Amino acid sequence: MTSELVVDVQPKEVSIALLEDKSLVELQSEGRNISFSVGNMYLGRVKKLMPGLNACFVDVGYEKDAFLHYLDLGPQFNSLEKYVKQTLSDKKKLNPITKATILPDLEKDGTVSNTLKVGQEVVVQIVKEPISTKGPRLTSELSFAGRYLVLIPFNDKVSVSQKIKSSEERARLKQLLMSIKPKNFGVIVRTVAEGKRVAELDGELKVLLKHWEEAIVKVQKATKFPTLIYEETSRAVGLLRDLFNPSFENIYVNNEAVFNEIKDYVTLIAPERAGIVKLYKGQLPIYDNFGITKQIKSSFGKTVSYKSGAYLIIEHTEALHVVDVNSGNRIKNANGQEANALEVNLGAADELARQLRLRDMGGIIVVDFIDMNEAENRQKLYERMCANMQKDRARHNILPLSKFGLMQITRQRVRPAMDVNTTETCPTCFGKGTIKSSILFTDTLESKIDYLVNKLKIKKFSLHIHPYIAAYINQGVLSLKRKWQMKYGFGIKIIPSQKLAFLEYVFYDPQGEEIDMKEEIEIK
Repeated sequence: MTSELVVDVQPKEVSIALLEDKSLVELQSEGRNISFSVGNMYLGRVKKLMPGLNACFVDVGYEKDAFLHYLDLGPQFNSLEKYVKQTLSDKKKLNPITKATILPDLEKDGTVSNTLKVGQEVVVQIVKEPISTKGPRLTSELSFAGRYLVLIPFNDKVSVSQKIKSSEERARLKQLLMSIKPKNFGVIVRTVAEGKRVAELDGELKVLLKHWEEAIVKVQKATKFPTLIYEETSRAVGLLRDLFNPSFENIYVNNEAVFNEIKDYVTLIAPERAGIVKLYKGQLPIYDNFGITKQIKSSFGKTVSYKSGAYLIIEHTEALHVVDVNSGNRIKNANGQEANALEVNLGAADELARQLRLRDMGGIIVVDFIDMNEAENRQKLYERMCANMQKDRARHNILPLSKFGLMQITRQRVRPAMDVNTTETCPTCFGKGTIKSSILFTDTLESKIDYLVNKLKIKKFSLHIHPYIAAYINQGVLSLKRKWQMKYGFGIKIIPSQKLAFLEYVFYDPQGEEIDMKEEIEIK
């Protein structure tokens, strides 16, 4: 299996698509102005204590206060809190953490009322993004994640991933990290560190220590609350950190700044693989060029077809996700109903595992498979689902089919499920149901071009339109495009874009910024 990463950088958002054998399996999108990402750290202020929940609400700058439970304060909270108070009180001198006093661990059966008070400043880290009506979820057990290591301040232990099976390798890594880590820091050794040399681990440890030092300097200089003291790496680099493996053939990026950022990171962790990072300079939108737009349109929405006419119906509720498996109008299996049900269910298991990763669905997922009578077939389906989910990085648990034919899955949820609306509002009538004659559409485009060139004096721009319209405009030797260029100049580019609706159009300037030329006309 080969993997490719395609990064689409737009003025308002960055989206990342992971392809496995050309099939879209993960899609992540983030607004470029959004700063509430998992891993970010804040110097916040306690707004309200909730003794009944043994928790509190903390102001970290989000519209809804973030939730912090007593058990999420972490065993070393007393040491961290004392150090933060000393740092805030002395703006001139910063005491290194290696000289900090380590206090006894926080009592497991203590109460939030005896530990915190309203108005108190606390250093917190986001572990779950705002979902639906809930604010972010926080922890005070801080951690700085790298590719090989996770650094934990005020914890003097070294833990090694359980997935490293060799006892000799586990002992080697533990001894190695104990010898190079500073005092009052704990380290978790990740699975990918297996077999790595001391120089590689020491290099990443220094990077993570630098992140801590920069964060605590921001705490010392803080003049307002809340304040962001540590920002996770960009989504592109963050995804790479967790996903990168030797099977990556290519990483395509359509923005030079993000391309350099990713190239620097890959050069740092795998210098021999730096050549796989490539800057995309094609005229077509990057997702159209790699066939991703079409997969997005067909993979999201309530109904998802997979093979031979079978399909899934996916419903989202506040409490859980419900998936119904339907055989549709597929040709029945010659071996009877049981064989037909097994074939449809196994295909559904393959598609569902992809959908869970693609939409990043979390919480409780209940799947209604087609009923099967034989216990052997039900076990086959369960084993197929477990095998498919092994590629999923999120923590999950799968239960065998119940006697009602339902499979229950729980999957870690740290951010809202990806929900892409695949329906299109008519760009001409704006949902009113009546439009001007479509044959006049090219006349409308020409009037917009005339206004841009002659009134706004914009000579260079690109017009993004539906591929069918682009084919019509480019048709023939004396095409409309050629006529427009002869009349208004050769700075006009026509770009087909699959994400646009049939009579939708968008103008962009040479810097990639949208030129708003839309106008909604009331139709009588």
